Amino acid sequence: MGTPEFSVPVLKALVGTHEVICVYCQPPRPAGRGKRDRPSPVQAAAEAMGLPVRHPGSLKGAEAQAAFAALNADVAVVVAYGLILPQAVLDAPLHGCLNIHASLLPRWRGAAPVHRAILAGDAETGVCIMAMEEGLDTGPVLLRQATRIEAEETTADLSDRLSAIGADLIRAALDRLPDLVPEPQPDTGVTYAAKIDKAEARVDWTAPAETVDRQIRGLSPFPGAWCEADGDRIKLLRSRLAPGQGAPGKVLPGLTIACGSGAVQITLAQREGKRPMNSADFLRGMALPDRLS
Repeated sequence: MGTPEFSVPVLKALVGTHEVICVYCQPPRPAGRGKRDRPSPVQAAAEAMGLPVRHPGSLKGAEAQAAFAALNADVAVVVAYGLILPQAVLDAPLHGCLNIHASLLPRWRGAAPVHRAILAGDAETGVCIMAMEEGLDTGPVLLRQATRIEAEETTADLSDRLSAIGADLIRAALDRLPDLVPEPQPDTGVTYAAKIDKAEARVDWTAPAETVDRQIRGLSPFPGAWCEADGDRIKLLRSRLAPGQGAPGKVLPGLTIACGSGAVQITLAQREGKRPMNSADFLRGMALPDRLS
């Protein structure tokens, strides 16, 4: 049970080692210039492998729940599915539903754990295999694996690594399932990873460089941190801390921008309607003002 690209490596790993009797994902959504319905990455991958796919809009109805129960599954593996699982669904598989969650629970329960870990400046994150219950990511943890967050990693980079870790970890959990002892989450250290709001994406150059750098990396590729240059919007997709100082927003050599304290170098940027470019190519194609806003 999963929907985005993050879930695809898990599906492929399970197909290679276990019998996948059905794949659940969210329904196709309008996408592209023509706004035609486009299947999710999980649906596309599952259909390419010849797996049966279901994409109900909800699992709250009796008919959808009965159809799920009729699968007589041993276990359901859930990773970034995006729909709430009612108790009847959680109880249907013989061994319940296991969730692959991209954080070290109980830190960053909720919708956007990878973004929030980078935005907060966490030194590490990881993956937990959790036995699901009705609460929001409150279930006991069966396995966990930590990993360091590298200095220049974006949410896209880190998501790719965590997805691969999750694929390995869920296979280990399924192989050892009868022997694993669920560990209840502690009551302390609980934080919630709220869904990312586009209002968080505009850069405030008066903030410290560390905050701006985390904002750029944490919101890349979506929704993408942004600023303006003489009214033109620029999406900032990669950055690193850099030496330099000046008034907040001042453009320094090498596409380095002064912040409230310190500076950040933009290493990948994108003008509206253009492709992402590294700093050298970007500067060749656009004359920047003295300050960004």
